[in-house]
Amino acid sequence: MLQTTPMQPPTIDDIRAAAQRIDGAVIKTPMLVSTTLSEILGAEVWLKFENLQFTAAYKERGALNKLLQLPPEDRARGVIAASAGNHAQAVAYHAKRLGIPAVIVMPESTPTVKVTQTAGHGAQVVLYGKIVDDAFSKARELALENGYVFVHAFDDPQIIAGAGTVGLEMLDAAPDLDIITIPIGGGGLMSGVAIAARALKPDIELIGVEAELYPSMKCAIEGCHLPLGGDTLAEGIAVKQPGELTSRILKDLADDVVLVSERDLERAVSMLVGIEKTVVEGAGAAGLAAMLAQPGRFKGKKVATMLCGGNIDTHLLANVLVRDLVRQGRIARLHVAAHDQPGALAAITAKVFEAGVNVIEINHSRIFTRLPAKDTMIEVECEARDPQAIDDVVTRLEAAGFRVERASLD
Repeated sequence: MLQTTPMQPPTIDDIRAAAQRIDGAVIKTPMLVSTTLSEILGAEVWLKFENLQFTAAYKERGALNKLLQLPPEDRARGVIAASAGNHAQAVAYHAKRLGIPAVIVMPESTPTVKVTQTAGHGAQVVLYGKIVDDAFSKARELALENGYVFVHAFDDPQIIAGAGTVGLEMLDAAPDLDIITIPIGGGGLMSGVAIAARALKPDIELIGVEAELYPSMKCAIEGCHLPLGGDTLAEGIAVKQPGELTSRILKDLADDVVLVSERDLERAVSMLVGIEKTVVEGAGAAGLAAMLAQPGRFKGKKVATMLCGGNIDTHLLANVLVRDLVRQGRIARLHVAAHDQPGALAAITAKVFEAGVNVIEINHSRIFTRLPAKDTMIEVECEARDPQAIDDVVTRLEAAGFRVERASLD
């Protein structure tokens, strides 16, 4: 029986060589202190803006490092990758730049905008299967049939070395960091950053971050068994099976892997838009979400995270921003029980006006309600400058004899 030699992790020299190799073709993105986030968290918070890459994600680093090292005969045969998002665009974009034919297998459920963007970079897109795992199997099959070079999204030393160049840039900009929080999907980004960071500053604390619904790397490292699956805002790190090589690297180098809730991911995405005026996808906001969830852990420290991707659907982003306004108490939906008679609606809107609150939408519900037949349920969706104004509306309505209930997201 054939024995396969396990892949070896890249070294700090491999990462430095990758940095030289990709220099000029990948953006050295800004690494900046966020004054406002630092004040909120009581820490010195640094952000690495990888969402400013041309394809809006750090994945370009590993993909380009891999493609540049292919021998001429492999370039001529072409490459293939399986991805529903950032890796697909990174491989497609840099393969086109280098004149390498590229095939990208994407799940049939991939949003049209991502399929269009990937095809727009010159790749042949194959839609197959329901999930990325299906696309992965198909890509492997096509690679064997056609002699394509398979470009793995994370479990490849050259991909990891490319990702590790982020770590070099972060510590070059802020050499005295105490902690780096790093989003984890398959583990390629954190593996590369961990190797670089441990070589440059051995005592730095490295904290990986996964979505609560997908704790695959945490379980791989710690040997735990947690539920896995569901719809997460951080679909970029929603990986059911982390890499074999990346698991080995992170078991050795990571200090901890923490899990973040959907609520904290939403809050982090919204805060980055509101405070930093930058668009970040759920996976890219995971590091900040960890800081928001456990502020005491980072208090007084110099901590950095990378905004590793900015590819979020605009409609989804709009939902996240509005939901955050609801959680802040600035948008509310009030269920007001009233007698179904002339003047009732006018009396309700008058109280809203008196409180200085704006009505967004009003809806009557006469049939699907438990109220008596002569009553109606009036839903008033309103927006205010602060939560106290909404509370004032409720107080005024109740004082006028109306029964009021507030809808909740939680």
